[in-house]
Amino acid sequence: MEPFIIVSVIVAFIVLLLLTGASSKPLKFIGSLFAKVVIGGMMLFLLNAFGSSFGLHVPINAFTAGVAGILGIPGVLSLAAIQYWII
Repeated sequence: MEPFIIVSVIVAFIVLLLLTGASSKPLKFIGSLFAKVVIGGMMLFLLNAFGSSFGLHVPINAFTAGVAGILGIPGVLSLAAIQYWII
């Protein structure tokens, strides 16, 4: 597809949401989930930075960042344990 068409569809969707008014509950949930995934990615980055001296490296992708973000510190520790002992 042409980039112009993709940008036009996105802009039209945003204008439609602004005119009709979007329900705030689903948008709040999606925003909260996105923030948790970003925080999970940052926690995994810190784990990789400090764990490199112990030979521990957990890959950062959408699944591991989601697990780390939703479960928090226990999720990061479980990913580290899986990486260290199982894989």
